[in-house]
Amino acid sequence: MTGRTFVTVGAGQAAAVAARTLRRRGFDGRIVLVGDEPHLPYQRPPLSKEFLSGADSFESMEILPEKWRADNDVQIRTRAEVTRVDAAGRRVELASGAPIEADAVLLATGGRARRLQVPGPRPELVHYLRTVDDAIALQRSLTPGSRLAIIGAGFVGLETAATARSLGTEVTVLEAAPVPLANVIGARLGAELVRIHRDHGVDVRTGVTVEQLHTTAEGVVVDCADGGRLEADAVLIGIGIVPNTEVAAASGLQVRDGIVVDAQGRTSTPHIYAAGDVAQRYSARAGGHVRFEHFDNANRQGAAVANAMLGRDAVSDDAPWFWSDQYDHNLQLLGEATTDLVIRGDPDANDFTAFYLDGDLLRGVFTADRGEDVMVGRELLGRHIERAVLADEDTDLWDLVETEEAVS
Repeated sequence: MTGRTFVTVGAGQAAAVAARTLRRRGFDGRIVLVGDEPHLPYQRPPLSKEFLSGADSFESMEILPEKWRADNDVQIRTRAEVTRVDAAGRRVELASGAPIEADAVLLATGGRARRLQVPGPRPELVHYLRTVDDAIALQRSLTPGSRLAIIGAGFVGLETAATARSLGTEVTVLEAAPVPLANVIGARLGAELVRIHRDHGVDVRTGVTVEQLHTTAEGVVVDCADGGRLEADAVLIGIGIVPNTEVAAASGLQVRDGIVVDAQGRTSTPHIYAAGDVAQRYSARAGGHVRFEHFDNANRQGAAVANAMLGRDAVSDDAPWFWSDQYDHNLQLLGEATTDLVIRGDPDANDFTAFYLDGDLLRGVFTADRGEDVMVGRELLGRHIERAVLADEDTDLWDLVETEEAVS
């Protein structure tokens, strides 16, 4: 053993990947993951899908199985609240108990659901979906014939709508924007998602601002700014997350809608790093700092920061990528969404690829049940490609990898 100790504040995806990477790279010191949840590290994407529906167990979502932890001597402390990191003293301070000595610290504190004030006698009818305990509580409301109101048509809201419909729940989605996810995938594709959900019996109401909501003895009442009223048996509020920056701020780190870090995940204080949903990372690709709330980003940044902690130069600045499963459709987005689209395939059949262009420069790819097109899209991003070629179903996209030149 080297005698060095690396500590992660947070025990989610980024922290778990960092721990795995440290051991794979030969670090033989002490590794301690400190999390405030009562659970061992687990994946969050299934919370709105397989786990929520009951198809998957908690054990299937665990990231670091017991045997791996034992074989690799990785310690996990649950139900532990970190108050600050004392950089000068090289220690992680806890709300209760002795501090943990640390030679390097990774802040992977993630985020918490953005909340609304909901007065009334039955707060148990108001749900958020960020943790496994949130999902377990929401499961109880998803019964055949029950009425679920969802505020916010982001990916969590829409994935939950799809899961709830599969369980026979009546679902109404309220979204303030004219088109859901227009700022993420564009208005054209946002409208396609609305159509898919309406085809499955979801009442999607766009351009609706929620003025207030409250619980009653019978359920939940949602009052809208246009005078409309919706009554439901339960409500899910899915209006984004707030990055957990309190520990970073208390530790004197630079915070700006997340913890500000350089391209390798280093904060403004030596030996302290940040990764995952909470990190505002410098990206040469984006030309500035970015904060992504994606599973893939947590994986990549967790690994990159682990390498940085070991003194390795391992910047990860790939194009952002994420996926969403809704009903029996797999949706994926790679890169940047622009307003200029070329469609390949048949959107009406939910079988298509959309290429986001800037002139003839490929900026991003969105697919519905065409995952292989994302794979080839990784090779084609940043290249000039004729629009007609992209739209032509007879063209093998892999052939373009060898024939089209990338922009320097």
